[in-house]
Amino acid sequence: MELDIKQLALAVKSIAEEKNLPEDAVQEVVEQALAAAYRRDYGDREQEVRVSMNLNTGDVDVYVTKEVVEEVGDNHFEISIKEAQVMKKNAKLGDMIEIHEKIENFGRVAAQTAKQVILQRLREAEREIIMNEYEDKIGTVINGIVARVEGRLVRVDLGKAQGIMPMSEQIQGERYYPGQRLKVFLKDVERGFRGPQLIVSRGSKEFIEWLFRAEVPEMETGAVEIKGIAREAGVRSKIAVHSTVPGVDPVGTFVGGHGTRVNAVMSEVGEQEKIDIVVWVEGITEYITNALSPTKVSRVELNEKEQKAKVVVPEDQLSIAIGKSGQNVRLASKLTGYDLDIAAEEGASAPADVVAKPVAAPKLKKKEQLESSLLEAIEEHGQDVKEEN
Repeated sequence: MELDIKQLALAVKSIAEEKNLPEDAVQEVVEQALAAAYRRDYGDREQEVRVSMNLNTGDVDVYVTKEVVEEVGDNHFEISIKEAQVMKKNAKLGDMIEIHEKIENFGRVAAQTAKQVILQRLREAEREIIMNEYEDKIGTVINGIVARVEGRLVRVDLGKAQGIMPMSEQIQGERYYPGQRLKVFLKDVERGFRGPQLIVSRGSKEFIEWLFRAEVPEMETGAVEIKGIAREAGVRSKIAVHSTVPGVDPVGTFVGGHGTRVNAVMSEVGEQEKIDIVVWVEGITEYITNALSPTKVSRVELNEKEQKAKVVVPEDQLSIAIGKSGQNVRLASKLTGYDLDIAAEEGASAPADVVAKPVAAPKLKKKEQLESSLLEAIEEHGQDVKEEN
C-alpha cells in the first residue's frame, strides 16, 4: 500500500468539513505525518524535517535541515561546504541549511505510519477545539444524555463532547441508565495525559444554585441573592438567602407561591432531598440560630477566635437540632463556617401546652381499671364453676 499524495491533498478538505475543523489545522496534522513518513522511508528518525503541502496541486515539498561541515560523516545530518555553497553562496562552516527534496510517494510502512499519525493528531485537534468551545460554558448548567455507566463513573453526552461524572459528583441514591436525559453542571475541564476531560456534576452546591437561578427571576435583577449553600446531595440542603430590597421576603421569593419554585428544584434533584431555606443575616449569632432551623434556640455562646459556638436548646429540641445522624448541625456548621456544639438547657421543663394537657396519666388509669375489672370477672366465673361441681 503506497500513500497517494494527490488523493491525500483532496482528502484534507473533506476531513476538515466532516470534523468541523479549520482547514489549516488539518493541513498541519497531515504535514507532520508526512514528515514522519519521510524520516522512515528516506531518512533518519532524528532528522529535522519540514513538509509543505500545496492543497490545490497536491505537490509535497520536503525540507531537510543539515549542518555545513568540511567533511561529511553522516549524509542524513551533514552537508559539505562545497555542496552547501552551490545552494547558498555565503554558506559557511557550522551553518544550518534546509535542503529541498521533492517526494512523489511513500512506501507501505511509511504510509501506515502517516495514517496512524494523521488519525491520532486529528483526534487530538478535534478534542482540543471542542474543549476550547466548552471552556466558555464552565460554571453553567447544560443538558446531557447518559451515554453509558461504567461502574461508579457515568459518561454523559453533551452534544459535541462527552463529559464524565465521577461518584463524588453524583446525587446519592440516584440511578443512571443509558439514554436518560439529565441537567448537569459543567464543573471543570481537566487536562491530563489522556487529553482534556469535561467534569460534570449533579451533586455540587453550584448545581442547586443554578437551578434556583432558573426558577427565581429576582436573582437576575439582584433583588434577592444566595449567600451560602451547604449540601449533602440526595439527602438535604440548607440555603441562606438575602434580600437587597426592603420589604421583599427572601425565603418566600425562593419558595414561590404554593412552593412552586422550590418544588421545581426538588423535582430535578429528587424528592428525597429536602431543602431548607433560611434567612442570611450579618450577625453571626442570629445567623447560627437561623441556620439550625427548624430548631428553637435558647442562646448561642460564641468563640470567634476559634470559630466555634455552643448552642443551647430546650431539651425537647435537642434531637431536632442535631438531626438524623447529626445532619442538621453538620449542614448548619458548613453554612455558617462555625464549629457548632449542641447542648440541652439545664433544668429545662416541658413546653406549657404539653403541661396543660396531661394526657398520659388518665390513659394509664383507665388501663389499670380495665385490667382489674377483667381479673374480677375471671375470679367470679371460676368460683361459679366450683360451686356447680
